[in-house]
Amino acid sequence: MSANPVHPDHALYAGERQAPVIPTVDHYAGAEKMIRKALVLQEELGPVFDVTGDCEDGAAAGEEETHARMVAGLIASDANKFGQLGMRVHAPHHPACHADIDILLDRAGDRVAHITVPKATSAGELGAVIDYIREGCARRGIEREIPIHALVETHGAVADVKVMAALPWMRVLDFGLMDFISAHDGAIPASAMRSPGQFEHKLLIRAKTEMVAAALANGLVAAHNVCLDLKNPDVVRGDASRARLEFGFLRMWSIYPAQIQPIVEAMRPDYSEAEDAAAVLLTAQAADWGPIQYKGELYDRASYRYYWKTLQRARMSGIPVGAEAETAFFS
Repeated sequence: MSANPVHPDHALYAGERQAPVIPTVDHYAGAEKMIRKALVLQEELGPVFDVTGDCEDGAAAGEEETHARMVAGLIASDANKFGQLGMRVHAPHHPACHADIDILLDRAGDRVAHITVPKATSAGELGAVIDYIREGCARRGIEREIPIHALVETHGAVADVKVMAALPWMRVLDFGLMDFISAHDGAIPASAMRSPGQFEHKLLIRAKTEMVAAALANGLVAAHNVCLDLKNPDVVRGDASRARLEFGFLRMWSIYPAQIQPIVEAMRPDYSEAEDAAAVLLTAQAADWGPIQYKGELYDRASYRYYWKTLQRARMSGIPVGAEAETAFFS
């Protein structure tokens, strides 16, 4: 082993774009009381989930500006302990969209975790909103790239999803099940708004798989829609597990506090896989990232990339990775 061990980010990704490792839950809240409650829960559980302050569905008609100021104020406040509070702005065609963005950038442009853009009908429409955000940052001297999350919930978004995924500052594609079904004018039954229909209807399978594939091909994260069952953890856990294992989603929305922990549990690696990941990576680093044997099997760089993501996701979701791996890879 060399005197200066090479970190996996440098050894395994020669200038390639890596998909970000972010919390597996995006918890939505519209009212100030509920956002504050979510931030308190975030302190209790740790930063294993993000929070999104919802301006689109949270603001009463005529109160859009007041609501945006409230969300932006919370983002800028000490209540946002981990800096994991984002904002969903109004849709691109809504008069409040640009106003939401301006208020947010003025008050919390340096702290907002992400900006979510709903109901884009094309890549061009989404691109115009991203351009407005980027130009707004430049005018205000905000040098950071603000991660953009885009909802795929229209026919046009599904048709343009590959182009949308390649736009600048993009980090997450979110699937919007309810609006997508509504856009089909009754061709998709209401039963598909919940399980098992949401995982079995052919039009939904097509849309979800195309969106996930586009996200992964462009180094983004794909986030699954909400579960309508607010209080049954087994139902929530089952939906999250199917989304993760059958469709490749690495993140899911929550709309009720009791949904958060079941989603985290379903989407994180299991403890044994996290232990294997740490052992494989430590052994590989000691071998200067050449091929190794572990438990009688051959491992090489392709395996290491898989296990590096696994280890990061395990740690992000609260699974201890061991003192040696913590020191070697995260200190």
